[in-house]
Amino acid sequence: MHANLRLALNLFVRRGNNIIRSTSPFAISKLSSFSKAVTMVESETKSSEMEKKDSTEAGLASEPKQLTPEELERKKKKEEKAKEKELKKLKAAQKAEAAKLQAQQSSNAPKTGKKKNLKREGLEDNPEDYVDPETPLGEKKRISRQMAKAYNPSAVENSWYAWWEMSNFSVADSSSSKPPFVIVLPPPNVTGALHIGHALTAAIQDTIIRWRRMSGYNALWVPGMDHAGIATQVVVEKKLKKEMNKTRHDFSRQEFVDEVWKWKNKYGGTILKQLRRLGASLDWSRECFTMDEQRSKAVTEAFVRLYEEGLIYREIRLVNWDTILKTAISDIEVLHDDVFGRELRQIPGYKDPVEFGVLTSFAYPLEGDLGEIVVATTRVETMLGDTAIAVHPDDKRYKHLHGKFAIHPFNGRKLPIICDAILVDMHFGTGAVKITPAHDPNDFEVGKRHNLEFINIFTDDGKINRNGGSEFAGMLRFEARVALTEALKKKGLYRGFKDNPMRLGICSRSQDVVEPLIKPQWYVNCKGIAKEALDVVMNDDNRKIEIIPKQYAAEWKRWLENILDWCISRQLWWGHQIPAWYVTLKDDEQKEIGSYNGRWVVARNEKEAQEEAQQLFPGKQFQLSQDPDVLDTWFSSGLFPLTVLGWPDDTKDLRTFYPTSVLETGHDILFFWVARMVMMGIKLGGDVPFRKVYLHPMIRDAHGRKMSKSLGNVIDPLDVITGITLEELHKKLEESNLDPTELEKAKEGQVKDFPNGIPECGADALRFALVSYTSQSDKINLDIQRVVGYRQWCNKLWNAIRFAMGKLGDDYTPPVDVVPDVIPFSCQWILSVLNKAISKTVLSLDSYEFSDAATAIYSWWQFQLCDVFIEVIKPYFSSKDSEFVSEKKFAQDTLWVCLDTGLRLLHPFMPYITEELWQRLPSRSDCARKESIMICDYPSTVEVWNNDTVESEMDLVEAVVKSLRSIRSLLPANERHERRSGFVLCRSNDATGIIQRRQLEISTLASLSSITVLGENDVSPAGCAVSVVNEVVSVYLELRGSINAEAEREKLKIKMEEIQKGNLMSLTIMHH
Repeated sequence: MHANLRLALNLFVRRGNNIIRSTSPFAISKLSSFSKAVTMVESETKSSEMEKKDSTEAGLASEPKQLTPEELERKKKKEEKAKEKELKKLKAAQKAEAAKLQAQQSSNAPKTGKKKNLKREGLEDNPEDYVDPETPLGEKKRISRQMAKAYNPSAVENSWYAWWEMSNFSVADSSSSKPPFVIVLPPPNVTGALHIGHALTAAIQDTIIRWRRMSGYNALWVPGMDHAGIATQVVVEKKLKKEMNKTRHDFSRQEFVDEVWKWKNKYGGTILKQLRRLGASLDWSRECFTMDEQRSKAVTEAFVRLYEEGLIYREIRLVNWDTILKTAISDIEVLHDDVFGRELRQIPGYKDPVEFGVLTSFAYPLEGDLGEIVVATTRVETMLGDTAIAVHPDDKRYKHLHGKFAIHPFNGRKLPIICDAILVDMHFGTGAVKITPAHDPNDFEVGKRHNLEFINIFTDDGKINRNGGSEFAGMLRFEARVALTEALKKKGLYRGFKDNPMRLGICSRSQDVVEPLIKPQWYVNCKGIAKEALDVVMNDDNRKIEIIPKQYAAEWKRWLENILDWCISRQLWWGHQIPAWYVTLKDDEQKEIGSYNGRWVVARNEKEAQEEAQQLFPGKQFQLSQDPDVLDTWFSSGLFPLTVLGWPDDTKDLRTFYPTSVLETGHDILFFWVARMVMMGIKLGGDVPFRKVYLHPMIRDAHGRKMSKSLGNVIDPLDVITGITLEELHKKLEESNLDPTELEKAKEGQVKDFPNGIPECGADALRFALVSYTSQSDKINLDIQRVVGYRQWCNKLWNAIRFAMGKLGDDYTPPVDVVPDVIPFSCQWILSVLNKAISKTVLSLDSYEFSDAATAIYSWWQFQLCDVFIEVIKPYFSSKDSEFVSEKKFAQDTLWVCLDTGLRLLHPFMPYITEELWQRLPSRSDCARKESIMICDYPSTVEVWNNDTVESEMDLVEAVVKSLRSIRSLLPANERHERRSGFVLCRSNDATGIIQRRQLEISTLASLSSITVLGENDVSPAGCAVSVVNEVVSVYLELRGSINAEAEREKLKIKMEEIQKGNLMSLTIMHH
């Protein structure tokens, strides 16, 4: 077969001078290398074939007897056993030889250091030296005398945070001359526990604030909690029901609010404690709560000022009503589910599934025996509140009915037939539309246009009220739907149904189907302030806020241009009670709150309200009643950047830190919260609340699915930090409120995604993984294995410092400075690439490209410091050569500079491990050491470290090493770690010069026993495998008889075919 290969090569080379002339020098060099390699393969193959031939001939000469199949099988097994036995013997001999060699090296080694002497004398290290002593809470962590052999997240992350907090490293000073940099933490709900979205927010914001703090800014990160009106009230109501079997209505309002405060003080704020576990360096001295005294005062002041400016008003309108929570909710708290046809859904509060996606037709009898008019609806139950039937004025079918009446079949009410060209499409359905002004947004507008009666037929808990008639009163609305359909059938008015695609409004909190109800509520007029909020983002001449990523600016524009007035009333007891009082005069016939218009007074307190009422109704006796409703939670949250700094008081914090620097949050609350903060900030604070808005992606599971308990894919960040077994994950599911079917499905999901549970990863690895993921558009597909990978990387960092501590020694003192001109090549290189890593990291952080920043740091530590520099300087420490004495000192100094700088560079991303490792590094003698790495200076580039020439040379060195390692990886497993001779063939003077100068680095990194630099005219070394590095450099690695001739021949054949194909293609292009 080798003859065929030689023939193929010769034919290829002899294809004609035209091809060869069009072939690049790189391709010719490849052909030359392949030719030499084929010669070497032929030589190996001939030798191998001669051996086989001799063996065969010897076998034929002996003419052994024919064996039976059974005998052949026994012989085969016997040979395999003998071979296995020989292999074991060989391994044992190798092991013994290695031990013997190690013992000889130990006995010959100089006796430096008491600990090494103890080891040689057979004494074991004291295990306690590797364990951190117990640290009293709040004191600086007491670290072990010796570094543990491996990284342990829980050991490393213990005690540091309490010390940081007690030392006030995160406290900002409003009197500081440093430039301020301020972030307000999006206030988590008081009911909340840490979820993966909070972890992402904390990881990003802490990275920003630690970087800015280390970069010389007066950095302030303000923590706070939101009182979460609906969510908290629901939690406490469930608690009271479970423990006392009582509802909130069994208490007075004040008694219930007192119960909520008790719950808040006992259980609330868990999430803030959990944020400490993540290492979030918040300024806890400024912690606040949206219902504390200062924030409550601010909310009242904001309401009064907006009312006085005419931006808050009270009006009867349709609201989105939740019959489970018994409160209005805002438009943006309503989710819209598409229903594509008839389907049954389970709705809270109903035993049986409810039918949706159906259009039901029925007839209204006409007055005066004029027949009937057929209408259709998806909500049959609302016909009890119908007050008209609308037709198009141009619809000839109904011209004769203009001004006539239909008769309601259940209460006899006369329904006028009205003409409305705005609402009615004469070509849809029957062209006649039932009008329910009190329960449909479109019908509400028709009712106002035609001055129709507004009849509410529902109670606040979703039952038919007395306006719906005695036959249906007390029924739940969807039960009434079924009853009405049957009643229409009995009366002969039912005309059938058909599938009807529709959108169903669902409350995002309770999953109840939202019911439009007519209610008197307080509203914020948003038109004017929304225009201002739009301009500060979109107006080139007045841009004050930058939204990152940029694509969300278009959404900002679309939403603010179509904004509706904001309903801020909520029918709850927990929250900021609306500072408005209703005046009931002694002579009023109707005493119910809201019975008369023009009776509301808005004030900061009841005393002010009393004074204002006296001015409005002088000399009259009256009684004041405060509006029982509370404000929408987003109202107080919208004021948060102002109120956390002391507004409405003129505080030093407010003057120093407002506007804040950046708001970092999820894009899902861009309008819930961000837009409202901008509107409120401009109107009440006189300026935008922040200069930048960074919107992070939403987290999904590794498969891109939304995280859901029912799928079993919800990831608790604390489980990732501390680790959790599969059984414990199952147990957490069992404690939730999933039904048996969902529970089983969720468990199956956990088994698939976490078959062995989640290993302990630590906060640092989780943080780094989350920040690294931020480049993924608007979604993050979180794979726990990536977090595990970063936990393993932490072990690499740990070992790098362990190596350094061993090489620096106990008496080492770091240099004041490192002069690049006099240090070894590898030291110059690592400082130059460190400079690039610093530059890339700072530029990426400044442009909010957090993933790029993380990648720059990771790449430098992993691929340049650990994989190259630490390996390449080892000869300086192990060799007895006197010429390495100065190199060793330079290597020590450069190593210390790299570790000190690299840890400071990494600290904002991984605060715990960097603090622990930095504290172990020796400190310089020329200046006082900072107490903590978190208050050290962030690295900046050093001009004299830049060296493009050195980097270019190292690029070639790394390429040569990569090629040699590639050849080595193809060797049998038991031969891969043997040191072998290497050869580098150079076809240019520049390459020759570089390789000759860098023989030590190449030998060290490629584990060579020797290296020989060859010129283009030198004979290729025999018995070697070859690899082409580039057009001017090829490498050879000695094989020592381990070559697989057949495999090498096949690889060369494939490479020859690739080059042939490429050259034929280039020739074709030239001809064209």
